Amino acid sequence: MDFRRKHVIVGVGSALVDILARESDEFLARTGAVKGGMVYVDNAHIDQTLARASATPAVVPGGSACNTAVGVGQLGGAARFVGTCGQGALGNFFENALRARGVDPRLARSITPTGRVLSIITPDAERSMLTFLGAAAETRPEDLREDFFADAAVVHIEGYLLFNPDLIVAALRAARSAGARISLDLASYNVVAQSRDFLAGIVREYVDILIANEDEARAFTGRSDPETALAALAREAPIAALKLGPRGSLVSADGRFVSVPALGDGRAVDTTGAGDLWAAGFLFGLVSGYSLEKSGAIGSACGYEVCQVLGASIPQEGWHRIKKLLEPPHPSSGAATVPTTGEAAPPLWSTADGRPPK
Repeated sequence: MDFRRKHVIVGVGSALVDILARESDEFLARTGAVKGGMVYVDNAHIDQTLARASATPAVVPGGSACNTAVGVGQLGGAARFVGTCGQGALGNFFENALRARGVDPRLARSITPTGRVLSIITPDAERSMLTFLGAAAETRPEDLREDFFADAAVVHIEGYLLFNPDLIVAALRAARSAGARISLDLASYNVVAQSRDFLAGIVREYVDILIANEDEARAFTGRSDPETALAALAREAPIAALKLGPRGSLVSADGRFVSVPALGDGRAVDTTGAGDLWAAGFLFGLVSGYSLEKSGAIGSACGYEVCQVLGASIPQEGWHRIKKLLEPPHPSSGAATVPTTGEAAPPLWSTADGRPPK
């Protein structure tokens, strides 16, 4: 696919505010959270849990697809986010924070409070989430206006929308109608496990870029070995990416398998947003015309930098380091390509008749 005329990356997902608290495993065990996973709770449960916290938490804009859109905007790409937030101060905070981070917010507003996620970060840097969706759950299929997807090269959808089948199908159809490529991040292993059959159907019908971590890939494919799991993912989508944390990532496209090394020594302050920012770097790279390897490297750099801070907001010095990777792509390339050694490569999404797959 040629991205010279389409360059916007649109994130569709839950408009949430992240509340980040560093606590012990003992504290976590008393909250009802699932270690490394996500549990839906009501607003009062978050307030009650915060009342027992040992320190004042940090508050930042969040949500999986939102984090990815912010990453794209901070990299200098054209980013847009579609979702629903409340009408009050927290909703205003969310919208203003997106604009300040280079994202075009297309937000519906509700009288329901803005959604919140309490991310509990334990000493092993793992994050476990208690989520009150609030207004984020009220996005309706009819809210997805055609102009939200104008000029979209990629529409990136978070897997958490699987809990709202009508909405995710509407988003997939809107993206396809706009001629955009569709990226789906599987989001959480428990989300995948609870939506397995429905997920398999929409992946086959709509998804061009399928992104998962090891737990999510295992829940989706039943395979534990990374290479075997990636091969299974690759049978479902033209591009498949498997994130391996401190061991890097594996990417498959056009029949090729690429291993992307991780940065750093594997130590992390907090893993909140690591997968979301990896997706930001990877998608930005593809849309910008970088090779599969380079796009994966940008993703690794984004994932590494966000793991060195609390929350999903990379500081400016981190973005400066990441942008050193952004050398101009091959001058003749207006599309994402998979280069082969010593020769020009075909467009990443090409078919025998020249039409996009699916």
